[in-house]
Amino acid sequence: MSAVYLLLLLLPLISAQTYHWGACPTPKLQPSFNLQQYLGRWYEIEKLPASFARGKCIEANYSVRKDGTIRVLNAQFYKNKTRTAEGTAVVHDMREPARLGVSFSYFTPYSPYLILTTDYTSLAVVYSCIDILRLFHVDYAWILGRSRFLPYETVSYARELLMNEGIDLYRMKATDQRGCKDN
Repeated sequence: MSAVYLLLLLLPLISAQTYHWGACPTPKLQPSFNLQQYLGRWYEIEKLPASFARGKCIEANYSVRKDGTIRVLNAQFYKNKTRTAEGTAVVHDMREPARLGVSFSYFTPYSPYLILTTDYTSLAVVYSCIDILRLFHVDYAWILGRSRFLPYETVSYARELLMNEGIDLYRMKATDQRGCKDN
């Protein structure tokens, strides 16, 4: 009974997310991941719904801070304004450098940020999953590009990779990158 009550309390918080019953999948990560090559600007090509990213022209810029943490600066155009959010990413275990944690507040724990694949110059496929008491999980997935638009074949390859890792893409949507201004 208490699990059902907890689920009912959490549903409004996750209504703009993608959730499934059971524990998170455990996809394979990018082997020999090189964080230095990953740094810089990435544009969101497609994503599973996320309540914190509803606008257009969505991008993320990664850079190293003096303390060794990674600065994550997300930007989107939403409700006629450019809105930004700054967060911090860390590599918890150098033996798995493609498994990062990201937080956008001092008050929240680091969420998983898993780089499944990247060629560093054009494409990155990222996955995150939050397990809620092993009853259900909330999925996030992103196809990122170094340019605002990727060839159809590249996006298809990324989607297939996610599906092969057991990630449900039913709610995956393209991000509007038309008419965006580059800084």
